[in-house]
Amino acid sequence: MENAPVEGGLIVAPIHLSSLDPPALAVTLKHRRLRALAKEELWNNKLFGAIIEGIGAFPLKRGSGDRESIKKCISILRGGEVVIVFPEGSRGDGETMLPMQQGIAMIAKNAGVPVLPAGICGTSKKSKGRVTVVYGELLRYEDAQAETTNEKEARRLFLQRLESSIQALCATAGLSLKTSPCTKDQPASKAPAAES
Repeated sequence: MENAPVEGGLIVAPIHLSSLDPPALAVTLKHRRLRALAKEELWNNKLFGAIIEGIGAFPLKRGSGDRESIKKCISILRGGEVVIVFPEGSRGDGETMLPMQQGIAMIAKNAGVPVLPAGICGTSKKSKGRVTVVYGELLRYEDAQAETTNEKEARRLFLQRLESSIQALCATAGLSLKTSPCTKDQPASKAPAAES
């Protein structure tokens, strides 16, 4: 908890295992109001859409490079709020971490806010026992940029650090994850999203 700033724009970047992840984050970061970038399909149910919108979620069209939602996210972050962005872009199976999506790097760079990696254990259907959330040290996109003049390399460094941090935090929380082979071999897509 000492790694979570009490004010200022912040991206919370957790592993994504189930729809219980956002509430687990909200309970542990109760000193901040959390907003969330969530998949557009969640608004198909008008009642559910109204509920999650009422608590700060806003929709993203996955796979389409939804510029309006990304601009809104950056604006919210620049305004000093906290936004949950699941860097894998989709729920994982609780065994293998999905590749980090480039969109989170783009948002972090353009909003100019730190990223708080988070490991979560106990929210997946396979889990038994208590839920544990562990937060890591803040990551800043500009730190990766300071190490290279190549923007593609800076993005790769940032995503690699984020992935390593989340994987280590999950292990600390009690969840050992393998890394997806395509994380290192294939470029990540540009659209981050929350499954929730």
